[in-house]
Amino acid sequence: MDIENAKVQMRKGILEFCILKIISKGEVYASTMLSELTSAKIMVVEGTLYPLLTRLKNAGFLDYRWVESVSGPPRKYYLLTEKGQEFLTEMSLTWDELQASVNQISNASPQA
Repeated sequence: MDIENAKVQMRKGILEFCILKIISKGEVYASTMLSELTSAKIMVVEGTLYPLLTRLKNAGFLDYRWVESVSGPPRKYYLLTEKGQEFLTEMSLTWDELQASVNQISNASPQA
């Protein structure tokens, strides 16, 4: 098994959660999401982000609004819907449980 592939798969598994967490802080533009993900060392390209945002919107978790820009075309700012907030709350609980489980396994003493 290729370690780089394994790392990519682990990151993909939490990408949706991370995007929802970023948007939960308030309306956000896609390039801001990319910057925050990149600074957290979760490398994502626009070709991955935009289809995921579309899927989340189609599921009813996100909405967006267009804002005119003085330096170019209008920008699409994303925000969570009530359904999205409920989904994120459930995902957060699952993340906490998963993190605790992995930590327990990682920190367990070796079996004799």
